[in-house]
Amino acid sequence: ADKTVGLAGNIGPTLLDTLTQALASAQLPAVWVLELSSFQLEGVTEFEPTAATVLNLTQDHLDWHGDMQAYAKAKQHIFGQQALMVLNRDDAAVMAMLPEPIRAKLQKPQWRTYLTFGSDVPTRPGDYGLETVNGMTWLVRALPADETRRRRDEEEEIHLQRLMPADALRIRGRHNALNALAALALASSTGAALAPMLYGLRDYRGEPHRVEPVAIVNDVEYFDDSKGTNVGATVAAVTGLGAERRLVVILGGEGKGQDFAPLAAPIARYARAVILLGRDADRIRTQIQDCGIPIAPVDDMTAAVQKAQTLAQPGDAVLLSPACASFDMFRNYAHRAQVFVQAVQELAVNSGGIA
Repeated sequence: ADKTVGLAGNIGPTLLDTLTQALASAQLPAVWVLELSSFQLEGVTEFEPTAATVLNLTQDHLDWHGDMQAYAKAKQHIFGQQALMVLNRDDAAVMAMLPEPIRAKLQKPQWRTYLTFGSDVPTRPGDYGLETVNGMTWLVRALPADETRRRRDEEEEIHLQRLMPADALRIRGRHNALNALAALALASSTGAALAPMLYGLRDYRGEPHRVEPVAIVNDVEYFDDSKGTNVGATVAAVTGLGAERRLVVILGGEGKGQDFAPLAAPIARYARAVILLGRDADRIRTQIQDCGIPIAPVDDMTAAVQKAQTLAQPGDAVLLSPACASFDMFRNYAHRAQVFVQAVQELAVNSGGIA
């Protein structure tokens, strides 16, 4: 969109390293795109971005923050005092971050500047959402109707601008369509033109280990979502991918003090079976055992993939989305993914499937 961009994340490249390099070369970008963790945000007091988003709010890192209230407070620091707030209207905890309006006599309440995105049709001008027409789901934006058609004190009219079909995205799952909407809202706040952004979304293949296709073996597709290290991420992956097919889900690892109960409903709805491994496998089993589907404990990732092959049916998907950290069995989530991919590739070779 004709803008220079600096990228930095909480895993890497770090903001400090990226900023140092930019200063050394005297080439500061026009726009910074930052991923910030709750650890980084916890002590922040003067961070003032142009726009920011919290995609969802579910239990994570409670072993550090202590409780959800402290975790949410840390995440909320990303908005500063003046940034455009891009909020997920499907998540009540995220919407609760919107401050109460400022009220003054004889004046309308003054809300903090915000936009929302969600899985339903947007009804507020500027908001983003999804619309399904004749079986096709579209990414849409709500726009104000022609000002000449509005009258004083009438409810504001809007019309929907269809941006692109959700099927045109290379990244899979409904949750990724919502992520795309959030990205559009953030980028639009910088003045970026819409058409180049839509072209970019269409060609974007996603990040490693985030519902990443690995292989198709005997008409079963295997997906690596090893970056799904908390319950919320796994719920999103299961819900997004499960809308297309039945799943065999591989769960387990270091649970970080999370409540696994929110997994039960999406697992019951979308999964054919669950395979458990890792330190907190028994805790997960206790909280999903009434889902009415087979639950199989295994000792390692190779056994998990082999068991998944026996449980999956043609047309299904096998999803590694552990809802846990990896440090009980692996060096990190990337190492966990590497072992999973290797096991799938060996399975493909041994079964004569397609890798």
